[in-house]
Amino acid sequence: MAHSPSHRFGQIIGDLLEEIMTPQFQSFCDDRGLYLDKKGTRGEARDGKKVSWIDKYGNNHDLDFVIEKGGSENIRGRPLAFIEAAWRRYTKHSRNKAQEIQGAILPIAEKYDWDKPFLGVILAGVFTNGSLTQMRTSGFEVALFPYDSIIAAFAAIGIDAKFDEETPDAIFQNTIKQINALTSEHRTSFKRHLVESNQVLLDQFFTKLQTTLDRQIEQVILIPLHGQQSEFETVVDAITFVKNYREDALLNGTFRKYEIIVHYTNNDKIDASFQDKERAVAFLRYVAQGITW
Repeated sequence: MAHSPSHRFGQIIGDLLEEIMTPQFQSFCDDRGLYLDKKGTRGEARDGKKVSWIDKYGNNHDLDFVIEKGGSENIRGRPLAFIEAAWRRYTKHSRNKAQEIQGAILPIAEKYDWDKPFLGVILAGVFTNGSLTQMRTSGFEVALFPYDSIIAAFAAIGIDAKFDEETPDAIFQNTIKQINALTSEHRTSFKRHLVESNQVLLDQFFTKLQTTLDRQIEQVILIPLHGQQSEFETVVDAITFVKNYREDALLNGTFRKYEIIVHYTNNDKIDASFQDKERAVAFLRYVAQGITW
């Protein structure tokens, strides 16, 4: 299937973003003994070159970066972070991209809710405040390389990469040809310029990533629930029961479940409930093993 020059340009920016972020994520993981899964062959842990994970509904999603605890080339570890990279030139496409990212990542994160993974997006180009807010309120840490900073980085190596919807395909093709012909020195210079001009936002992103992955368990609240089950036909009857309930009365009742709340030092929390001791203990051991330090 043939793609327009503007689509090809977007792919180039996406590839450059991954080139910029991969060594930074790799260094972060190496310092903590974690495994970074990224595009490319891996080993027995997965087939092909794509980083694919299955969500809680059984759907498969191709991702950009996944940080794992206990992972290796041949073993898939516990997911500690899901991070996507994306480029958009026009605001009219930004909300759709935000929804696409959410639709892929959130159902996977829900499947691994015991791990409370970090969710992040590295964006480039033009995104509306609404689309950024949409992702942030869904739990994503967002870093945006502004469109102007990308154009400036290209200009620093002698390439005019400005374009809009009226730009002729021939100009696009010429720009793409120039980018593809870049020497390794110029390519490195472009990436360095882009990183330096966006260092503050990258520092903020990595600070949040570090805070999440280096978090410690601050408190575990465990509530064994006992009591007689009460059922009501109307909300009014239920309200009457609550108003008349003797909270100071110690009544023997049937064991119902363990309610467990785990609080972390970064204000994350995990809520879980279990009807038997074995699963409650297994959960507590699981969250304890998820600490990276």
